[in-house]
Amino acid sequence: MIGARNSRFALAVLALGLLCLYVPTLAVIVTSFNDSRLAGVWTGASLRWYGELFADRQFLTAAANSLVVAAASATIATVLGTCAGLALGRFGRFPGRLAFMGLLAAPLILPEVITGLSLLLLFVAAEQVLGLTTGRGLGTIVVAHATLAMSYVAYIVQARVAGMARDLEEAAADLGAPPSTVFRAVTLPLIAPAMIAGWLLAFVLSLDDLVLASFTSGPQSTTLPMAIFSAVRLGVSPKVNALATVLVVVSALVLALAAWVQTRRGRDRLIPGN
Repeated sequence: MIGARNSRFALAVLALGLLCLYVPTLAVIVTSFNDSRLAGVWTGASLRWYGELFADRQFLTAAANSLVVAAASATIATVLGTCAGLALGRFGRFPGRLAFMGLLAAPLILPEVITGLSLLLLFVAAEQVLGLTTGRGLGTIVVAHATLAMSYVAYIVQARVAGMARDLEEAAADLGAPPSTVFRAVTLPLIAPAMIAGWLLAFVLSLDDLVLASFTSGPQSTTLPMAIFSAVRLGVSPKVNALATVLVVVSALVLALAAWVQTRRGRDRLIPGN
């Protein structure tokens, strides 16, 4: 009897939490299809605001910037994070391992405001020391996002490597394959699902980031979250609701794809046709 009550209470708490999380998002999605400019007045369903959204050059430019930054930072984070994950998952104990793990986890623990301010000071100092005249722009945003996302990729790859059998790699080495061939032909295909999941997660993190981009961007490098934040300060427009809906759908699809890739069972044996 007590167990049944606890179960009902847990379900009620879960339902309340889901409502608090998703009802506001659902409200934004619904109002994006409202023909009226006022969110509280429903005058009929319409795609009017989506048409105005895709005709807004400011939002389109910001969206293009965000896609370029997200793709570049996710690729850099995947390469560096994969190396870090392999070091943690394959090399066992090595001098400085604890310090390496602490530094890798720092971007996940520190508030983004602190990370953004630190990167801003780093870029300003680099401009002064190296005499750079380009200033901050999309490149600095890419570095900032890759710094954050690399930690996520590293732990995803580490988890994959830690649960992966080494018999195939050892068999390839026993047959005379050099380490580079073993890595390219055996290890890399086995960790590919984790790398893909890490890339997709890093892409979404970059696409949705506002804080780091605000600290490290320049005057001509506005990303989509920055454009949304600037537009909302002047009042919530239904056009912003339409843009938020598009972002929710894209983020949900990418995260769902990342979860599917990550949970997909890796092939422990290379069997032709399997």
